[in-house]
Amino acid sequence: MEDQDHVTLIKVSTNASQYFVDSYYAALNGRRNTIASFYMPPAAMPGGNLPSISFNGTQIPTAAAMQTMFEQQIPQPRYEVQCYDCHVVNPNYISEGTQARPAKTGKNMTILVAVSGYVKYGNPKEAQPRAFSESFLLVPNPAAAAGQQRMKDVKEWLIQTQTFRIVV
Repeated sequence: MEDQDHVTLIKVSTNASQYFVDSYYAALNGRRNTIASFYMPPAAMPGGNLPSISFNGTQIPTAAAMQTMFEQQIPQPRYEVQCYDCHVVNPNYISEGTQARPAKTGKNMTILVAVSGYVKYGNPKEAQPRAFSESFLLVPNPAAAAGQQRMKDVKEWLIQTQTFRIVV
């Protein structure tokens, strides 16, 4: 039984990470008005002090502030993910105010996603590619855990913690 649970965790975390990386960087590249929807709402966390977002050494106070920064301050980016990896951090995470999903679903976990690649800001023909490294801690979306996943825009996993850094 334990081996099957381990296999389920690997499958779910891998699929969740792939979907997250594909959709998050597509949003950064073109649908910047949706960026805030990728983050855990502060009201869903004890104390309301999350998500924790660090962008190149600057603490961003909210998901809305992150979206505003991308919409108003950062020239149009073009992210190219070179690789990513994921690891289950906590296989028994339950969001505040929700009930655990059945263990066989593998959706009661937190997932660490490490991403690296290149980004260009501004005109992609003129901008120099810069290497980046980014880490995310993804948690189950309380709305999805509460059975609202049939709603069109409810994401299964949300960002609780994020650290972005330009490498060179």
